[in-house]
Amino acid sequence: MELVRGGNRPPQHQESEMTATAYTQSTVSSTSASAPAFWRPAAVAAIAAAAATTAVAAVAHAAGVSLEIQGQQIPLAGFAQLTLMCVAVGIVFAAVLRRWARNPRVAFVRTAIVVAALSLIPDVIVSAAVDTKLALMLTHLVAAAIVIPVLAARLRRSER
Repeated sequence: MELVRGGNRPPQHQESEMTATAYTQSTVSSTSASAPAFWRPAAVAAIAAAAATTAVAAVAHAAGVSLEIQGQQIPLAGFAQLTLMCVAVGIVFAAVLRRWARNPRVAFVRTAIVVAALSLIPDVIVSAAVDTKLALMLTHLVAAAIVIPVLAARLRRSER
């Protein structure tokens, strides 16, 4: 018998132990390598969308749009905060689809487009000036235009 890591074991156990170790290391490496490929671009997209919506609001405000809803001025930081919160929900949704959906890319894109369209409804019905409503709707569309393609690109396609 030959001495193998921590004890006397027959040679056939040595090979299976090495195979199991290699398999475990390979699985861990591939999982951890793919995680940044999803999470890092998603985080960058969230920050970019927050910055873009804040910039759209700042430009609109500088152009004379009041950004006032029912007598309350929306602070510029509020655009970044709400964008980050909503994008975080979208990222979690994409991650769930990535894990469990048969075709996560299609499911995510369809759902995200519907949610983006539905997010315009409060802007339409809120008591605000027309230019304020349009600026708010533009911020939603800008965020969606940044985030949806980035997340969709990180989801696998159908295997059909």
